[in-house]
Amino acid sequence: MIQDQNKATSETNGDRAVLVVGAGVAGMQSALDLADAGVKVYLVDECPTIGGRMAELERTYLDDTPAYCRLAPLLDAVLEHPNIEVISNAGVGRIGGEPGNFRVQVTQGPLRVTEDCDNCGRCVEVCPIKPYDRFNEGLMLRTAIDIRNPHSIAARCHIEKETPICQETCPVHIDIRRYVGLVADGRYEEALAEIRKQNPLPAICGRVCHHPCEAACNRGHQDEPVAIDAIKRFAADYELALRKAGKSFLPAVPKKMADSRVAVVGAGPAGLTVAHDLALLGHESTIFEGAPVPGGMLWLAIPEYRLPRDIIQTEVDYIKHLGVEIRLSTPIGPELTIDNLLEQGFKAVFLGIGAHRGLKLRVEGEDDFEGFLDCIQFLRRVNLGDRSKPGRKVVVIGGGNSAIDSARTALRVGSDEVTILYRRTRREMPANSWEIDEAEHEGVRLEYLAAPVRILGDSGKVCGMVCRRMELGKLDDSGRRRPVPIEGSEFEIETDCVVPAISQEPEISFLHEGHGLEISRWNSIVINKRTGMTNRPGIFSGGDADTGPATVIEAIAAGHVAAAGIHRYIQDRETD
Repeated sequence: MIQDQNKATSETNGDRAVLVVGAGVAGMQSALDLADAGVKVYLVDECPTIGGRMAELERTYLDDTPAYCRLAPLLDAVLEHPNIEVISNAGVGRIGGEPGNFRVQVTQGPLRVTEDCDNCGRCVEVCPIKPYDRFNEGLMLRTAIDIRNPHSIAARCHIEKETPICQETCPVHIDIRRYVGLVADGRYEEALAEIRKQNPLPAICGRVCHHPCEAACNRGHQDEPVAIDAIKRFAADYELALRKAGKSFLPAVPKKMADSRVAVVGAGPAGLTVAHDLALLGHESTIFEGAPVPGGMLWLAIPEYRLPRDIIQTEVDYIKHLGVEIRLSTPIGPELTIDNLLEQGFKAVFLGIGAHRGLKLRVEGEDDFEGFLDCIQFLRRVNLGDRSKPGRKVVVIGGGNSAIDSARTALRVGSDEVTILYRRTRREMPANSWEIDEAEHEGVRLEYLAAPVRILGDSGKVCGMVCRRMELGKLDDSGRRRPVPIEGSEFEIETDCVVPAISQEPEISFLHEGHGLEISRWNSIVINKRTGMTNRPGIFSGGDADTGPATVIEAIAAGHVAAAGIHRYIQDRETD
């Protein structure tokens, strides 16, 4: 039976062993001739099936006989020969030794279907994986199971090697198919190790990721998508449970390079990912965090009911174990500038400052009355321990996750009534649908197709808001229908606290005069998208500081890009 052998290594050093690379007609015939001469043959091919280009041809003969039918005797002879070992879905790695005594590393991808297949075809009917059909020039989809040659290929039908749509959709491209399969096999620790190759914060993402992979999952076309995010959370929580029971999963501390220090500004998901990746590559990283807690927006902006603080701390401790130093309550500013960091011997600086500055509503009366509280300011205050209620009747403006988080948090700290005002319909709301459902279940009132026009005040404090009804017009640049005001549809809402949650931008006031960085008109830091480097050599950035407010998994993806760019930058400097 074929087992999962991702990155398994096969070595050949016998007296009479030959490695044949490529299982087309020529490779198969060569392997067969050698095997008939008594030589042990390892036949390696990168495709999940053997036969090469001939096996992909539907018709090649005048009598309309499919090519693989003519290949069947050769395929059967190769697969049944006792001296031939077929290693498909694999590639050749390192080659060492000398003529007559080579040592070859062969890396094989996962094989999920077993050799005892009886060709019943039921797997083809239910298979949710739909790669493009390479046998038909990619003009249609097929299943991952290849049954084109029922005599030889189906008995060893393998998962097709094309990247599945869920993995393509994931910003960090985790091998979802593999870790889900490992969990199904009960191999939870291996599954988590697979996840951590691309995601250093699995327990966090298992709770707050918006999981675009599930929206793209082909299984959803038949019934429901695979619960990819919940499975990731299960694997991470399994490890957390064992840790609490006293079992350690901490890896060996990577060996550090000499004189290779990197400064990371911000301990959010992007900064943590950069430090994590650089530690594995042998660099020494120090994170400078202005807040008294690690995690950036993870701790300061996401409510504890969605993301428990012990989960954040555990993930951070894992990264610190790799040799990463985190200096809390150490803001970058006039006394410690990015230039000071370079002068202190850091080879590079990464700016993962997030997007903590809320945008204004730009309506009449906004700056005239007390009672305005930006959503990030409000959430930060609560998450750092101040649980005083913002007001008795709170109105939150916006339709994203920050708006939902603010509304649900206001109820939790004692506000009597909370209303979310959104200028489009629920269908256009960018917030996670399940978060909207939970907000309504908890008693948050949602007022759709309405927008603020003027703030009302009494004795210097907010007492209400004039709003206007909206209708949806033509599509705008975001791909959603543009809200259009309905003349004469004004109405009033009573409120003593307004919480704008329409978007955020990076807070860059910490940058010293003459910093030299290119800043966009949205106050974001302009970077090279391929490397993460700014216009100043040695200074990198990414995550919300570049894109504006986005998701945790997108910030992690940006961290991977920047870490790779920093590593190359330092290596190039050492070479020069």
